[in-house]
Amino acid sequence: MTVTKIALVGIGKIARDQHVPTIAASDRFELVAAVTGHEPPEGVPGYRTIAQMKEAHPDVQAVSICTPPRGRMKVIADALAHDLDVMIEKPPAATISEAATFAGMAEKAGRIFYATWHSREAAGVEPARKWLNGKEIHRVDVNWKEDVRVWHPGQEWIWEPGIGVFDPGINALSVLTHILPEPLMLKSAELRFPANRDAPIAVDLDFDHGQAPVRVEFDFDQRGPQTWDIDIETDGGHLKLSKGASQLAIDGKPVEVGDESEYTRLYRHFAELLDSRQSDADLSPFRHVADAFLLGRRREVGAFEE
Repeated sequence: MTVTKIALVGIGKIARDQHVPTIAASDRFELVAAVTGHEPPEGVPGYRTIAQMKEAHPDVQAVSICTPPRGRMKVIADALAHDLDVMIEKPPAATISEAATFAGMAEKAGRIFYATWHSREAAGVEPARKWLNGKEIHRVDVNWKEDVRVWHPGQEWIWEPGIGVFDPGINALSVLTHILPEPLMLKSAELRFPANRDAPIAVDLDFDHGQAPVRVEFDFDQRGPQTWDIDIETDGGHLKLSKGASQLAIDGKPVEVGDESEYTRLYRHFAELLDSRQSDADLSPFRHVADAFLLGRRREVGAFEE
């Protein structure tokens, strides 16, 4: 079995909480270095640039990029210029135009590119997709509501234009675009912006899925219990994904789906892409975010305070 030497680019909360322990537990990857302006993970040497890292560790074959989305093009171009295969965190970039170039850049460089959607790898997603196959969808309701103070404390990048509540909300869109049998078409949107921020704190989206209505509600100011639920009414019964799609129930009865982590599945898929020398660059969830800003009515709400 081939073990790929990998470096992390960007060491923030998601890298420390998910990527570092997942790579440590993997039999396909070895974390060799970090590229960061902050403290690297314990026992891992840190470098300020990809060039410095590659010079010190010429055997590194791939990078997993965990930086904020703005500025990704330069980071990806730098990695490809150093003959590295690339995996990126979501959201993929600051704009659709940037994100749409990444796979072509990798192909031209002869490297592999993987735009990840970690919620698609939640344990209930694939069983839900299989159960929905062949059924008529009557209605979909999504409630994806969490507290930004808990999940992104003091992180100003989350309030850059185009992000805000869409950082978690795009996770729900990544699940919907994977499990529903027909494309979603946005009909209307309301985006609620805090008076002191440049990104929305809450969003309501109404889509059509064929003839079925799809109501999506995102909130970044949810106090108390956090909610990540998808309810789907069909001609064959009611499906519910909960806890970020890690749990599945059909007509109120829990379905056993296992408990393997999303990031374990992400890195397994990256290993499969490396083995087959194929890229995976689906941008459909990101396009729905762009549509929301195109069609969305903006409403100003009270100032956000940490």
